[in-house]
Formats: sequence, C-alpha cells, structure tokens
Amino acid sequence: MTTTPTTRPPKILWLCTDQQRWDTLGAGGCQVAQTPNLDELWQSSWAFTHAFCQSPICTPSRASFLTGVYPSATQNTRNGNLRWTGRYPLVTRTLADAGYDCGLVGKLHLAGSYQRLEPRGDDGYSFYKWSHAPRDGWPEGHAYADWVRSQGANLADLVKDPAGVPAPLHQTTWCAEESIGFIQERAGSDAPWLLSVNIYDPHPPFNPPADYRARFAPEEMPAPAFRDSDLAQQAALARIEFQGEARNPEELDIANPVLPVSPDAHAAPETGPAVRRDAATLIAAYHAMIAQIDDQVGRILGALEESGQQEDTLVIFTSDHGEMLGDHGLVEKGCRFYEGLVRVPLILRWPARLREPRESDELIELSDLPPTLLEAAGLDVPAWMVGQSLLGGGIQRHAVRCEYFDALDSPQGRDTAATMYRTRTHKLVSYHGHQVGELYDLELDPNEHDNRWDDPDFRELRLELTEASFDASVLAAVDVGTERIGPY
Repeated sequence: MTTTPTTRPPKILWLCTDQQRWDTLGAGGCQVAQTPNLDELWQSSWAFTHAFCQSPICTPSRASFLTGVYPSATQNTRNGNLRWTGRYPLVTRTLADAGYDCGLVGKLHLAGSYQRLEPRGDDGYSFYKWSHAPRDGWPEGHAYADWVRSQGANLADLVKDPAGVPAPLHQTTWCAEESIGFIQERAGSDAPWLLSVNIYDPHPPFNPPADYRARFAPEEMPAPAFRDSDLAQQAALARIEFQGEARNPEELDIANPVLPVSPDAHAAPETGPAVRRDAATLIAAYHAMIAQIDDQVGRILGALEESGQQEDTLVIFTSDHGEMLGDHGLVEKGCRFYEGLVRVPLILRWPARLREPRESDELIELSDLPPTLLEAAGLDVPAWMVGQSLLGGGIQRHAVRCEYFDALDSPQGRDTAATMYRTRTHKLVSYHGHQVGELYDLELDPNEHDNRWDDPDFRELRLELTEASFDASVLAAVDVGTERIGPY
C-alpha cells in the first residue's frame, strides 16, 4: 500500500446505501450496471473486492460499523430493538469530542422506528436530517417527508403510485440535496467535518422511478445463482429465520410493485394492480435503483470538488449488507450468509494521502471502518475495537466473521443464532442449537450450491473450521474491561 503522511485531519464523507450487494458496480465487473460515477470513484480510489458486513440485517450491521466491535458485543443484535444500548461509543461521538462537526442525512437505524421516531442515543451528530423508510409513517420529525411537503407534494400519496416516487422527489435525491447543502456551507473552512449519508435504496419494495426502471430490461438481467437442489437445501433450513420462503426465481409472484416482499420493508398500503414479480423483474428494478443512486452520488461528489474540499476529504462508499435477489430461491435478507447477502462494496478515496489507486482482495470487515477513521483523524484506536485500520501496511486477517442473533424470542418460535466464518477458500456457517450448518468450498463452488457440512470427505476440515470459528467467537465476545495497572 502507498500512503502519503498528512498532519491535517481529513474531512469525511461517508456514503452508505442500504442492502446493496458487492457485485453491482460496472468497475467491479457487473455487465448490466449503469454506474459511471461510482466506477470513476472506484478507479481513482482504494477499492476492496472482499469486504464483508458483520450481520446480514440492518441494525446489528450498523451498530458494528459505527463502533468497531461485533454486533453481539454491542448488545444490538436485531432489528426493531427498543433503544441503542450505548455500550460502546459511536465513532461519530468520538470524532465530535475531538472537534469534528458531525452530520447525518438519511437512515440511522440503531433502534427500531416501528410506530415511532427512532430514539437517538449519544451519537455526536450536530446536524441531523433523519429518514428511515421513504414513506409518510410519522406525523412529525421525518425530515424527508417534510422536504417533500415543502416541494408541494405529499409523500403518502406518492408512495401509492406503482410508477414509483418521481426522481426529483425521491429519498435518494433528498439525501443528495441535504448533503450538497452541508458541503457547500462548509466550503472555505479548514475545520474538520464528517457527513454520514444513508440512502435507503436499493432496499425493497424494489420500486424505482419509472424513468429509471425503463432503462433496464428484465430479459437482459443476469440469472440468479440457483439450482433446483437449492430448494431442498432451504427446506432443510426452514426453521432458521428468514424473511420469505425459498421459491423458484421464475415463480416468485410477488403481488404488487409498491408492496414489500415482507412486512419489514415498510412500503405503502396495498394499492394498484397485481404485477408478476419474477426474479428478472426484481433484478432490473434493483439495478435501476442503483443507477439512480449513482446519479445522486455523482452530484454529491461534484459539489465536493466544486467547493474545493475534495483533496482533503476521505470519501467512503459502502452498504450495510447485501440482498439475495433470487439466489438460492431467496429474496431479501435474514439468517443466511451467502455472498450476495454478506459481501458489500467498499471504496476509500483520500487524495491527500491515498495517492495511488489500487484494488485489493484482502479480507475486510466493515468493523474496520471506525479504526480507519480514528487513525485518519490522528486519534488513538481503543484496544476494544476488533477492526483494523485500512490505512496501514495491509490487513492481517485469515478470515472474516458475521453473526445473526435476531430471533431468539421470535413470535414464530424460530430460535435462531448463527455465525459465519469465511476464509479465502471456504465458508463455514453454524446454526447453533439446530445440529445443522453449511460448508462450502469457495474455490470449486463459488456460488455456494454444494453444501459439504455432512460430507465425510470434509469432516476434518469442518472440525478445523469449527474450532477456528469458536476461537474467533470467544475472542470477539470477551471484553477485558479497563486497562491493567498491576499484578493484583
């Protein structure tokens, strides 16, 4: 790695989408992507091709990449939780204490927002423009819905249209508008700032504006990673929590374009005509949402350059987790650990320090982001952070971890606790308490169809990886507390 020393703390622009897979950018090899701005960012930056979230759902993933520890350590392991525990400080709180002007635009989701505004913890944000789902579900306090009203429209009406919310009034556009204003107001100042921009797409209900949808023909989309044998594999995992049942990707038959795949997706009430939603249609809509994201990210990055702040700004682009999108017959997310769900894009650009663009296949965790930000700001990295700074001489990691502890008190009675341990060549998934798991040889079976968990030829490797996963889980869970000052 080549870095250039700098003594000035950078400004930080942290762009995070919601539910975007790793394989969705043109620069990363996606043949149907329309992402020229993100491709240009990739090509001028440090791009990481093997970055992994620490949970395949929103809240625990975000809790992890905002603290630098695993979700189980934060005690925020599920969506819909009562409150943010605050067991570990958010990196934004630490940066604010060090003099950063921290702002948030869009989603936070460290606590549930079901039938209420999301309660804030000690997050460090002095600029706070909150938006959870892009719907008019809160009578006040939803900055995006307020902005739509200021434009002379009503979000409650817009979300009922099967053609999608028009691009000029979309949550993705609103995120860009607020971000551009934040950046422009701070032009000409050397004071450090951090802006966390959290776009809701490409999250369900897979309903992009009609003009973006028209750019992607379903028949031209790549097929999901699916074999008929996947249905038997998913049937064996039926007790393990997921947002929907496995189906042949050609027979999803999701009923309505403005409805989510599951009640968790926060869409509008049922309206409009029934529309067949096979996987090809969903994939086309998904890439249409990402194309819109690309346009708005381009606007944000353009404003950063025009304001004269690009050289001294560390730009991060990533997502909280991926999306199954028909792989293995599944849509959306839940307790599975396939590549489409746990592997995400990750790009870092900091012209003042990261002089030479590079593409890395190192195994990266999103928990690496807080120590990266602290090192960039010239601050000490706490010993309790499990992540490693990406600015050093290379990540020393043999495997990545991911966790799911979301349904231990599930109303459906599906007690679910699971961990993933992925090396460069193999992936072990343990569904704890169910005597079932998954083991894949990623070199011979990159699409993860052939489960070797019960294969006698893989018994020794399974035991080896199980022991390594257990060791990693114990080390991740233990917090030794305060610093040691003596022998007793």
